[in-house]
Amino acid sequence: MSSVEIRPQNYSHAFSPYLEPIAKVRPGEKVVFRTDDAFGSLITSESDLPGTVLAGKNVNPVTGPVFVEGAEPNDTLSVYIESIEPARDFAVSCFISYFGGLTSTQATRTLQEPIPERTWIWALAMGAGPEEKYLENKDIRVRVPWKPFMGCIGVAPPFEAIASTTAGPWGGNMDCPEVRPLSTVHLPVYKEGALFSVGDCHANQGQGELCGVALEIPSQVTLVFEVIKGKKIEWPRIISDDAIMVVGSARPMEDAARIAYAELVLWMEEEYGFTRWEAYELLTQVGGLCVGNMVDPTYSLVASVSKQYLKRS
Repeated sequence: MSSVEIRPQNYSHAFSPYLEPIAKVRPGEKVVFRTDDAFGSLITSESDLPGTVLAGKNVNPVTGPVFVEGAEPNDTLSVYIESIEPARDFAVSCFISYFGGLTSTQATRTLQEPIPERTWIWALAMGAGPEEKYLENKDIRVRVPWKPFMGCIGVAPPFEAIASTTAGPWGGNMDCPEVRPLSTVHLPVYKEGALFSVGDCHANQGQGELCGVALEIPSQVTLVFEVIKGKKIEWPRIISDDAIMVVGSARPMEDAARIAYAELVLWMEEEYGFTRWEAYELLTQVGGLCVGNMVDPTYSLVASVSKQYLKRS
């Protein structure tokens, strides 16, 4: 299998149908993306406070867009995540004024004072086993396992440029830990070549990305693309070894949940032999629902069902 490395000179901060692709790739190729962290690697120490360092600067850079040969509107772009490797020996998290899940924000303003800004540095280290990595902060003194995923992954929306901090049907800043190595992400294609971008690697993250900033780290991501011709989907899908999932992004959060579950019902009806109402009933009993983020311009929820329940007796 041939491979291509994409090492951008400049990063994008939007998913856009109007950007020129920085590379062309073919289905079946291994494509290695170099990605920056959410802060463009501008925050590297505890003394770097986001309000000062990031003032007036764009955040959440993504590598792309990349033109995938053969991808056309109403196709599905299949993205297999082969591996995610760190490109730095530490990750960064921050408290940012008027941003996060437990403070007032620009979208939900109150008269309270903002949470004090703070930067946390988490050192990346090797554990006992050859593949065991972990992160540790010198103040918290708790080990967090290396469980990387891509916070931002998507294609060009159909009509407008949308900031890389936002998620929607095109993918984007979903912040879903399920977008991890050995999983496959399916994305709707709106423009020729799909115009795919990826970035915002997280070394780990709890559900909801509570303070708004996970363990941000530059990375090297190896992906393999395939194009599913003539297959139209409405929202991003994820397939892992043991489950199928749909991501819904919206505000309020219950709308994101409804999108994700409704699309999962339709997927089960289309491909797994269930009637719509059988799928609705089954998901009521065994469906999973987790929160990707509860802090971004749109919230992302992931509805899932274990593959064991897709096998009819």
